[in-house]
Order: sequence, then C-alpha cells, then structure tokens
Amino acid sequence: MSKDQEFIDYVVKALVDHPESVKTERTVDEMGVLITLYVSPEDMGQIIGRSGQTARSLRTLLRVVGAKNNARVNLKIYEPEGSRGPRRTREEHEAMTGEGEKTDTSIIDDLKI
Repeated sequence: MSKDQEFIDYVVKALVDHPESVKTERTVDEMGVLITLYVSPEDMGQIIGRSGQTARSLRTLLRVVGAKNNARVNLKIYEPEGSRGPRRTREEHEAMTGEGEKTDTSIIDDLKI
C-alpha cells in the first residue's frame, strides 16, 4: 500500500463509526493517482461533512501528501446508486429548519408614512 493510500485509510478510519467497512482502491493513469474511498452508508455524512467541508479538506490533505511524493492525487468518494435520499426543495428545507426569509420591518415602522 502506498503512502497516500495509507494516509487516507488512517484519517478516514479515525473519523467514522464503522472503521472496519472503510476500503480504498488506488489506480494510476496519465492524469495521476485516483484513490476511490468506500465507506459504510451510515458514515457517508461524516466523510462528506457540512456543505462538503470534510471531503474538501481530505482532498486538500491528500494533494499535499501527493505533492510530497511528486504525484497528482485525487480522491473519489464512492456513492452507491440510489444512496441519496430525495432532494428537498428550498421551501421544504426552510420549513424543517425554521429558516426562511425574515423581513426586518423596523425601518419601515420608523418611517411616518
């Protein structure tokens, strides 16, 4: 196992609840190195993170490891077909989270119209 693959295995296993289900595949082609990461569906949210921030950070760290070894390394997180739930509309999201357009009427109230 190469350094980049060992690195991603180590970090991801430390992040997830099911480290025994973490698996990586490494392929090399003319574009560089591609590491495909497989995790348990229950751990997918932890690996992707809020707004994809954890996945983005993993990719950045992996590029640093690759640069140290003079290789261009990319990370692909395997997502099985149909693993995503149905996409929510903006209205559904706002209703669930309580977020939405909030209008500040204090300025209008201060105007004596």
